[in-house]
Amino acid sequence: MCGIVGYVGTRPVVDILVNGLRRLEYRGYDSAGIAFCTPTGLRIVKEVGKVAQLEKKLIEVTTEAEQASAHLGIAHTRWATHGLPTEANAHPHVTRCGELALVHNGIIENYASIRKQLESHGTVFCSQTDTEALAHLIGAYYKGDLLAAVSQALKKVEGTYGIAVISARHPKEMVVARKGSPLVIGVGDQETIVASDVSAIVSHTRQVIYLQDGDIALITEEGPQIYTLDNASVHRPVAIVEWEIGAAEKGGYEHFMLKEIFEQPQALQNAIRGRLDISLGTAILSGLNMNPRELAAVQRLIIVACGTSLHAGMVGKYLFEGLASLPTDPEQAAEFRYCNPILGPNELVVALSQSGETADTLAAVRESIQKGALVAGLCNVVGSTIAREAGRGIYLHAGPEIGVASTKAFTAQVTVLLMLALKLGRCRRLSREEGLSLCQEIAAIPTLIEIVLKQAPCIEKIAAKYATVKNAFFIGRGILYPTALEGALKLKEISYIHAEGYQAAELKHGPITLLDEHFPVIALLNDIPGKEKTLGNVQECRARKAPIVGLVTEGDHEAEQVCDDVISLPRTTVYTAPVVTAVALQLFAYYVARARGCEIDQPRNLAKSVTVE
Repeated sequence: MCGIVGYVGTRPVVDILVNGLRRLEYRGYDSAGIAFCTPTGLRIVKEVGKVAQLEKKLIEVTTEAEQASAHLGIAHTRWATHGLPTEANAHPHVTRCGELALVHNGIIENYASIRKQLESHGTVFCSQTDTEALAHLIGAYYKGDLLAAVSQALKKVEGTYGIAVISARHPKEMVVARKGSPLVIGVGDQETIVASDVSAIVSHTRQVIYLQDGDIALITEEGPQIYTLDNASVHRPVAIVEWEIGAAEKGGYEHFMLKEIFEQPQALQNAIRGRLDISLGTAILSGLNMNPRELAAVQRLIIVACGTSLHAGMVGKYLFEGLASLPTDPEQAAEFRYCNPILGPNELVVALSQSGETADTLAAVRESIQKGALVAGLCNVVGSTIAREAGRGIYLHAGPEIGVASTKAFTAQVTVLLMLALKLGRCRRLSREEGLSLCQEIAAIPTLIEIVLKQAPCIEKIAAKYATVKNAFFIGRGILYPTALEGALKLKEISYIHAEGYQAAELKHGPITLLDEHFPVIALLNDIPGKEKTLGNVQECRARKAPIVGLVTEGDHEAEQVCDDVISLPRTTVYTAPVVTAVALQLFAYYVARARGCEIDQPRNLAKSVTVE
């Protein structure tokens, strides 16, 4: 991990690669590097830190003539897995002779045995990484045919990879391959761009080819030739990227995260548009490819996800069980396939992933297919691996999400899950009138979020009061319990404050011992069922002198009286409360982090798309 850019064409390559890396900075990384082909051989420049530092070093150690002569190159931003963030461990990695360079996302699981074998034949390693073993292995197989060498080496590899390889002996071609880590090929006019994320491509072309697992491609300026590792030619269709490059820019906001928080009314409008059937009081979700009879036959629903998406899935449990009387089990995807899950043909597995590339969730999808279950993907990225392999599903249409801490993807996931619950409910137990009422509730979500966003100045003032705390609890009940977990995750992700989310009743089973006057509790006190019990838990916290920040339905004076600070929320129903509340918690986390001077869009140690297990 984490970001790959490659280019072959007629234009000078260095600026294209550096600008591509900038587009991928949001993914999180700790070092960066570039390799480009000049008439005298490969030029490698690497640096620990940000792309700006790499760019500065490029100016210092290369000449304008060198850069102008280069039309083939690869670049990488690294999020450390094997080995510390050092220049030696940064990508690209090169063979001993310096004739071949490689960038890699993923993990080579059998790198130690490959390394040992290569060292026994005299290969000298310069880094601690698994990737260098692959670079030297390709070098060992190279006999004048770069594509054949990469293909032979990959047959010996266990693990995941998205790679791009260039050689000084082949100044007009690049070889790329993928297994479990995404790669996209952009097809331009006498140029081809390769990247791990389409955001690095769309400023050059909107025509893209998504490689599939097991693909290997020879890339020239005319485009790609795609094969299997056994040298069988395969065809992959050209897709058109629907969003413009401006969608991946800040647009006047201080941070991408703040922009994406404020984009949520429009993002959810896009997620909802065309999906509510007012005449029948149901949802239109054609991507499921299941008719009402087939949906009614589903006996259990399993939601597999990680991180923020798992919290959305936990909300889904309340939606599906409450609206469709459908037993629902949210499962941590990283554990799912290892617990030998019991699945059958009448069970539906829903995989949640913003990127559609989350490695653990993808593994859960494959295990579910293997065990004969129905599988649906719920993703934001069109053409992503989970979306393709699931075979059915629902796109969020929330637009690109650049901030590492997910915001609009979470609220879009919950909203789409609510529409899926409506669809399943109408197939099972909801009346038309109940369906119509829920349609109206869903349609109102963007307007409710706009009301919350108007509270931003108030939330900013409250956040400033708590910017110096070291710990915080978030508490909620019922459908708001997962929202409390998500609020705590947002705060810890971007402000580095230790925060935990709890079901409100759980505090007195141990955690309450930590409370004092320096340990705030953020209480979700929406005026929905469960509020009265949560108020009692808040009183227990107050008795331990803990400051209380309450998220309170507008006009609920009873709840306001037990809080030291109040964030006002519009009145909602039970099923729309999590979305509205999450937006307020996102703003709270953002303003706390901003007051602390944290790097909000690229929090330390985090990556946007987790493509390794």
